[in-house]
Amino acid sequence: MALIDHFFTRAVKRGELTVIHADGTARSFGTPDPEIAPVTIRFTNPAATRRILTDPALGAAETFMDGSMVIERGDILALLHLFTANNRWEQGDRALNASTLKRGFDAVRFRIDRINMARRSKRNVAHHYDLSGKLYDLFLDADRQYSMAYFTDPANSLEQAQLDKKAHIAAKLALSPGMKVLDIGCGWGGMALYLHEKTGAEVLGVTLSEEQLKVARERAEKAGVADRVKFELIDYRHVTGRFDRIVSVGMFEHVGTAHYRTFFRKCRELLTEDGVMLLHTIGRAGGPGVTDAFTAKYIFPGGYIPALSEILRGHEGLRFFLTDVEVLRLHYGWTLQHWYDRAVASKDQIVALYDERFFRMWTYYLAGSLVSFRNGGLVNYQLQYARSRDALPVTRDYMAEAEKGLR
Repeated sequence: MALIDHFFTRAVKRGELTVIHADGTARSFGTPDPEIAPVTIRFTNPAATRRILTDPALGAAETFMDGSMVIERGDILALLHLFTANNRWEQGDRALNASTLKRGFDAVRFRIDRINMARRSKRNVAHHYDLSGKLYDLFLDADRQYSMAYFTDPANSLEQAQLDKKAHIAAKLALSPGMKVLDIGCGWGGMALYLHEKTGAEVLGVTLSEEQLKVARERAEKAGVADRVKFELIDYRHVTGRFDRIVSVGMFEHVGTAHYRTFFRKCRELLTEDGVMLLHTIGRAGGPGVTDAFTAKYIFPGGYIPALSEILRGHEGLRFFLTDVEVLRLHYGWTLQHWYDRAVASKDQIVALYDERFFRMWTYYLAGSLVSFRNGGLVNYQLQYARSRDALPVTRDYMAEAEKGLR
């Protein structure tokens, strides 16, 4: 108790945290703050505090998941916001996050795990994306866009923001009628179908998720465009042919740093001489890091969020022009707030699909992701590439004009 209380004393300065220990004793930490809602937690098992002290990130997640840490005032988002607001990325004290020994252990584990061999890629994807489609329908928009939405106004609906995201990306692709487009990591097909609908482009979407493939093909058939918008279950490394444009949204996080060069070399090879690619990925605002143990174990095995420096090293020397970079800082936080609110509102349905523990795991994942964008060091990067220096206009005006037209 003394050790965990010392940890809370250091970690919570702004906002109020009340802790009720397993023996019934209670202590409060921090001071009231109008921007941080007060939170009360109760430990039902003395072992819970040891798990948190040993591994704060994974320990907190697992004690919440198994019910040995109960939130009596507030919710998991309020708890995680309280801690991360006290240790924002801009002013953070790294010592609060983990011990030096633990960081070293995580670094070794990460170096082993990040070798994302082709034989493991499909299994890693299935772990997350082959969950019940009913789950995704409960918290995503109707188009099942499972990546950052683009809010031209923070008050916009999730549906509007996801539609604007597709327009934002399509504008950067500088599409013309008759072009062939490759969508790497096509999800449930929404982006591919949108690009064809708006521009008439012929699109091939590739995925490693059998469930996503099934839904994407059904959607293309239902829209009567299956001859122009096709989907295949194939690793990007095995795609053949030439494409005028390549788009990849939310897939790069699964490539693995050991394969960034392979990814960019393959993309350059697949593009025509005047081809253009748009890469959309979550990224680290700081330098290279490691995937936290909770995410690696429960959510995205084999996944890794890259630093911009790691992405750049992946294409250096390949004679592949990086033609535009945009850093989106706030949009994913707003997106995740919508997803979290919808998941919480759908608790009964999610519990019926899986169980209470899964619901707690899923809301921890969404809340943890949200505060990582709100207070932590995560952003979104959109990077545009071209094989030729002459493939695109010399100013960015064409993007705004095209986006306005698409909206």
